Amino acid sequence: MEKWARSNLWERGHEVYSPQFLRQRRHARKTDWVSAPLFPRYLFVAVDPDNPSRRSINSAAGVINLVTFGDRPATMADTIIQEIRAREDEAGHVQLVDRKSLIPGEQVRLHSGALSNHMGFFERQGDADRVVILLKLLGREVRVGVPSNSIARVL
Repeated sequence: MEKWARSNLWERGHEVYSPQFLRQRRHARKTDWVSAPLFPRYLFVAVDPDNPSRRSINSAAGVINLVTFGDRPATMADTIIQEIRAREDEAGHVQLVDRKSLIPGEQVRLHSGALSNHMGFFERQGDADRVVILLKLLGREVRVGVPSNSIARVL
């Protein structure tokens, strides 16, 4: 859905940003990593707030509606978009957690894999691109090694 809307907005001359991240997908006993939208069903579109050209945006195929506050388009500071872009790796995927910035005991959430949506606590760096977290499963704490890109810091 996002790709279709992004393509149609781009064809109309709008600057569009749809941040992506890697998530783990399980299908037919096979696990792989796929690109997924960081904000499902939302895109960032550069719009002049004084001349929002809403009709051009809202009428693009794949677009449901421009997010507004009252009669004005919702805005976001350029610094926030720059922060998201700064976290992209060379393939254009946003890195949700900088492994080096995690502190032992910090709360994290798994966002992919068999334990998706479980909360845990960062314990330490693992091998290569993995981290060790503590999860509470079946009434006890269990150490689990997971890919570092499968967790997100809980704010």
